[in-house]
Amino acid sequence: MTVPAASRPVFEVEGLSVDYVTELGDLHAVRNVSLAIHQHESFGLVGESGSGKSTLAMGAIRYLASNGRVADGSVRLNGVELLGLSPKELRALWGAKIGVVYQSPLSALNPSIPIGRQLAEVARQHLGMDSAAARGRVQEMLTKVAMPDPDAVMKRYPHQLSGGMLQRCVIAMALMTNPALLIMDEPTTALDVTTQAVVLDLVAELKREFDSAILYITHDLGVITKICDRVGVMYAGEFMEQAQLKELFKRPLHPYTLDLLGCVPHFDPTPQKRSLVTIPGSIPRVDQLPAGCIFAPRCSFVEAACTKARPPLAAVDKGHLSACRRWQAVPPPAEYLRAATEAVRGVQTACDTSDVLVRTSDVQVHFKAPKGTVRAVDGVDLDVCEGQTLGVVGESGSGKTTVARAIIGLTPRTGGSITLKGESLPRTTGRRPRSTLRQIQMVFQNPDASLNPTRSVGDAIMRPLTLLGGLDRRRAKDRALELLQSVSLPVSYFDRLPHELSGGEKQRVAIARAFAAEPGIILCDEPISSLDVSVQGSLMNLLMKLQVEQKTSYLFISHDLSAVQHLSDVIAVVYLGHVMEVGDATKVLTPPFHPYTEALLSAVPLADPDVKQKPIRLAGSVPSAMNVPSGCRFHPRCPRNLGDVCREQEPPWREGDGDHRIFCHIPLDELERLQAETLVLEAEEGA
Repeated sequence: MTVPAASRPVFEVEGLSVDYVTELGDLHAVRNVSLAIHQHESFGLVGESGSGKSTLAMGAIRYLASNGRVADGSVRLNGVELLGLSPKELRALWGAKIGVVYQSPLSALNPSIPIGRQLAEVARQHLGMDSAAARGRVQEMLTKVAMPDPDAVMKRYPHQLSGGMLQRCVIAMALMTNPALLIMDEPTTALDVTTQAVVLDLVAELKREFDSAILYITHDLGVITKICDRVGVMYAGEFMEQAQLKELFKRPLHPYTLDLLGCVPHFDPTPQKRSLVTIPGSIPRVDQLPAGCIFAPRCSFVEAACTKARPPLAAVDKGHLSACRRWQAVPPPAEYLRAATEAVRGVQTACDTSDVLVRTSDVQVHFKAPKGTVRAVDGVDLDVCEGQTLGVVGESGSGKTTVARAIIGLTPRTGGSITLKGESLPRTTGRRPRSTLRQIQMVFQNPDASLNPTRSVGDAIMRPLTLLGGLDRRRAKDRALELLQSVSLPVSYFDRLPHELSGGEKQRVAIARAFAAEPGIILCDEPISSLDVSVQGSLMNLLMKLQVEQKTSYLFISHDLSAVQHLSDVIAVVYLGHVMEVGDATKVLTPPFHPYTEALLSAVPLADPDVKQKPIRLAGSVPSAMNVPSGCRFHPRCPRNLGDVCREQEPPWREGDGDHRIFCHIPLDELERLQAETLVLEAEEGA
């Protein structure tokens, strides 16, 4: 039967296999994958790093590295077979009919050419426009992507724009020719949650306006719910499952999908901290795939037959495909989470003054600059109690990391005081005794920056044991081996070098080293933000386990509110060097909120397509700390700005229940009324 043209997919991939040629032979990176995307439809590709998501996308459009090749299959764009096109025909297609938006916008933009000229080149090359027409098209596209002051942006160079503005420029460039296919490869991963929310809103709007089919690649299941109509779950180069978005989240029919959903922290107001689902092991190398089901070695539903024959991706329901012979045994997510997770500990609420381990009082960190003073931290008051986790959240540039560096002494404070167990701390590490140095340790975002590439894992862990713990090398080695086991790494890793470890394994080594000195507090600076969702879950479980065992306090810094609420007893919301709200986690995450907290919460992409969030979007980005606004420093971006009073007067601290405090001119009962109405409207709209 002939399919009407309107119902034919714009983009069709059938039986695609992609190989990489190496000195050791061909690596079969993607094997026999198929998908189809219609006009105005968005298809999400999810899976851990190494699943083959980007290789599938780039292989399908034949934009591979020099050692990559399509080994088999068919790829059609509007009925035209791409695999038979010549290089010249492909170059004409790229940019004209196929647009790509990468994770890093700087990889798509020339740093030495103004934005306007770069975008106009696409219009001239692929639309045949003259300079004047191309300039008009660029202005039109920048307006469509909601770029403020397009004329001014066209004259700027990439380094003069923020990350969110750069990504809008790349989206405008990719959509310049109204392409049939738009590939978006982790386009919001490097952005703040507030900027990410704006970009996702933009993509959703443009999807309706333009005729493109969208292939959206991400490891963030929350992002998928905002953008995609259908989802494909990839693992080690093959599809494990494909389904409509809501069907996949409501009733996944492959254990891998179920585990990925279980790794994501969900907002939970209950006073119990529960573990997350973990996926044992890691994705296999494509040249060392197991016999039978490739997920079987990590699967909690595996049985003997699974290891003998590889199940095909087959329809198990209308539009729902699964590559699992036991798909009927896969339980609903809620039921699985109850059985697969456990309560780790209760939430610790406000403590007595005698239990305060670290206290910052009116801490300031100011830097002299040629044109003024950078007020990176501008009067921060925080308490971290013994055995408690204080979560610090805010956008990039809010001063979170600088606060941590001031506490540990890496960045000298210029004002205020910091105490450890009531004793004042000198401003720098060089002035602190070893007994103090061992009490405060830090885990950084990038473990590569804190692990010497030429020294073994064992050496990295032994160093604080000998320097701060006073152990000889024999006893230090014994203790280092114990620490490796405590972070779920085999003792054989003792002699490995950092480059032989995965990102998650390196971070485990960094955590083991931080615990080696038996500190009272560990400062965790975005320790999971660069990792896969499955690795994030296992590390959060590890941090909670070690806290219970060692009675250690954490100061946990992140821009991810879902991770912060999962780990924290108390949350502090920081903006432009100042605390906007602080209190028990359950209080901070329920009305009344500070308007900044409210905006951060509304921007978090929740991994539940049935939850409808009321969008509260912030204009612009965090202002320069060299030019802090008068009055309330948040007023230029505040959606609840009261006018003159917010512009001219510093807000008072509003005292809520317990130790909950909000730095705002709006009375708490008024904030609660406004925010309750927002929630009511949200419920009605979602009903």
